[in-house]
Amino acid sequence: MSVARINPDGLHKNPAYSQVVVTKGKVRTVYVGGQNAVDSSGQIVGKGDIGRQAEQVFKNLEIALSAAGTRLEDVIKWNIYVVQGQPLQPGFEVFQRVWGNRPDPPLVTVVIVAGLANPEFLLEIEAIAVVPDDDA
Repeated sequence: MSVARINPDGLHKNPAYSQVVVTKGKVRTVYVGGQNAVDSSGQIVGKGDIGRQAEQVFKNLEIALSAAGTRLEDVIKWNIYVVQGQPLQPGFEVFQRVWGNRPDPPLVTVVIVAGLANPEFLLEIEAIAVVPDDDA
């Protein structure tokens, strides 16, 4: 299995994200649906605080990825939905701390939305990960 991250000439190069990802070989693709700031008891964490909500979202993402046999570093694509009017910096600071300085960053799409499924959700994140498929 190989995962190639490509930042072609003619497109902006940024250490926080890649422009193109190509997978090849026997891989298993894992899709994680939108995770929000709800904890395991169903309570919303960090009402009104996008930074605290981002912390819970990443906890949920790590749990979901682990259940599928993957890790954060296996993520090739993030889709991030942020409610309009929310400050982006607190959420991005959490993202940068969680992601760290790993090489080969994933693809990232950030969308500003009018609202999410619950009016108290300030952001939601989906993930796509790839890992070797030992069963193939």
